[in-house]
Amino acid sequence: MPASLGLPDSVRVCLFDLDGVLTRTATVHFAAWKRTFDEFLHRYEPGQPEFSQLDYNRYVDGKHRADGVRSFLESRGITLPEGSPGDPPDAATVQAIATRKNEMVLAELDEHGVEVYPGSVRYLRAVKDAGLATAVVTASANGEHVIAAGGFADLIDVRVDGVVAAREGLRGKPHPDTFLAGARMLGVEPAAAVVFEDALSGVEAGRAGNFGYVVGVDRVGHAQELAAAGADVVVQDLVELMGERP
Repeated sequence: MPASLGLPDSVRVCLFDLDGVLTRTATVHFAAWKRTFDEFLHRYEPGQPEFSQLDYNRYVDGKHRADGVRSFLESRGITLPEGSPGDPPDAATVQAIATRKNEMVLAELDEHGVEVYPGSVRYLRAVKDAGLATAVVTASANGEHVIAAGGFADLIDVRVDGVVAAREGLRGKPHPDTFLAGARMLGVEPAAAVVFEDALSGVEAGRAGNFGYVVGVDRVGHAQELAAAGADVVVQDLVELMGERP
């Protein structure tokens, strides 16, 4: 029944990014990144422009925290020592900045909880009803917490998050490693799997992994960039794939 889901008949597995696809935590992550980077720039690089939504879309979204830190800093011509996860969060190291950002996200989630996209969860349920296997593939180390808080853990067969990636030595998006791991854990070749992504880096990962289909989810008005990155189709909400309105 993949056709009723707007997918090729060859698809047997659906691999969903989490933040921005199933949950509305992308705004939480942007706010946390902005505060983290703006504080850093104000302290160590005065005169640099503040962190923007465009910076988030291009350099940070969808990536492991430390990779996002390196990518953004590189875009500003800034090089920092790597440091270690035990660095104090106000230190001038990659790991300290990553730690500071995570502290802010956890505080926000604890205070406000997790908001889901109703249309995406409706689509996720339709996927399960059609007999397709599902995985969440996210750079977040808080994947298990977010899925549970979102109330759809029963609809997810496999989780590949930042914790799994670190344990297995998987490279983050735009490398396809985590999506490939999700397909492997569900027993299919990439050609039989579809990737759902709102991040440019995630779409690039789906294309690099030679997956059967890549769905771009446009939450911030960058449909053309998602298509250019390799999305086969771009929608604003997953239910559009079933011919429904969000």
